[in-house]
Amino acid sequence: MVFSHLKVTVAGLGFGLLSLGLGLAWLPAQLQTLGQAQRPVLFSDPVLIGTLASNGADPRGLINEGQRPDPLDFSEAELRDLNRRFSVHGPQPKLAQLFTEGLDQLQPLRVHTISRVEELRPIILSESRRHHINPMLVAAVLFDELQHAKPGEDAPLVAESGLFHTHGPAQLSLGELQKQGLLSAKATPEQINEARLHLLDPDRNVQVLVGKFARLSKALGLPRHRLLMASVSPRDAKGLATLAYLHNGKLDYPGRILRYMQDPELHGLIYGTRTSPTSPLI
Repeated sequence: MVFSHLKVTVAGLGFGLLSLGLGLAWLPAQLQTLGQAQRPVLFSDPVLIGTLASNGADPRGLINEGQRPDPLDFSEAELRDLNRRFSVHGPQPKLAQLFTEGLDQLQPLRVHTISRVEELRPIILSESRRHHINPMLVAAVLFDELQHAKPGEDAPLVAESGLFHTHGPAQLSLGELQKQGLLSAKATPEQINEARLHLLDPDRNVQVLVGKFARLSKALGLPRHRLLMASVSPRDAKGLATLAYLHNGKLDYPGRILRYMQDPELHGLIYGTRTSPTSPLI
């Protein structure tokens, strides 16, 4: 059993080192974009600007003319409040952001990640429906975390070593289990090891992730009787961005998640229908 875990870890390390080398090769060509934040283009709403102005609102928080207010624009007061309540912080360094973007350009890695998200589709849909959470938010977070996972971290032997503080497809901590009442704050070492294995189980990990979004939605006072949809209102888009921010804690994270939520392939994976090809002999 130990040797099988080690094989998984070594294989993961090899794949990770390949991704690292390709990502580093991509970085120099992108250094000129250090000051350019990549932001999602949401849904156009030309009427909204006039409405904001007529109501005395400041339309300067727009992505650009003719579009909705940018859900990624957090005011200083909002950032202070979120930091006080949830201990979030600023963005990761620009170089780290570029490395992340570089990994996203690796097509073989993307194909592998999409296939892993597809395996989780049934549990994503069922849990999202049960908690009234947008399944595209769940899929986007899983895609990001799987895409940028550290090599070998999903091996039980590595998890039990305590080397990593987050586990499973959504990179969740034992602290989240405690906040959901799934792990006692006075847990024994045996219970802690069992909790780590709980998070390594993909289906259970997704359940905890959706439960986390439900918990945060309640704490933020977001609507709980319906899905948040970025196309419905700027308030919904801001709510989705805030949930993404609170999951990861880095200010540049919501932009990536909102972009992934609009990814056509991810959209097709979650909402598309699957039909088996009909034999030409029938």
